[in-house]
Amino acid sequence: MLRIALYQPDIPQNTGTLLRLGACLGVAVDIIEPCGFVITDRGLQRAGMDYLDMAAMRRHDSWTAFRNDLDQRQGRLILLTTKAADAYTAFRFQPDDTILLGRESAGAPVEVHDRADARLVIPMLTGRRSINVALAGAMVLGEALRQTNAIRINEEGMA
Repeated sequence: MLRIALYQPDIPQNTGTLLRLGACLGVAVDIIEPCGFVITDRGLQRAGMDYLDMAAMRRHDSWTAFRNDLDQRQGRLILLTTKAADAYTAFRFQPDDTILLGRESAGAPVEVHDRADARLVIPMLTGRRSINVALAGAMVLGEALRQTNAIRINEEGMA
């Protein structure tokens, strides 16, 4: 099953938004600590609303703990980074991929880049630095769900 992972997130509102997205789409969210905020932060609660209780969230004490968990699941780690050359739209996602988003303030360190099975970028106009991490995660997750036919359908037949 596709997953989203957040590497040491800085902004609680982005984390809350991605937890809400995961809850709505049936996608688990991994949070790799330390976070730049307390997990009970009011901004996280406001962005996640009442969906936080529905989110399948797993907290990892460190990068090493997350990496060990990922190795047990045997899925690929797909890093979104502005330092990549390959566009996410040209990539073939698999159902067991974990889409990793770096810190809002600093991205992901070299050791994370080195562990990633693929590094992908969202193509942008020249001179633009980056897209908000929650929006980037939603864009790429949407494409991964589409490719893997993993979009859930409710009783009315709507996504």
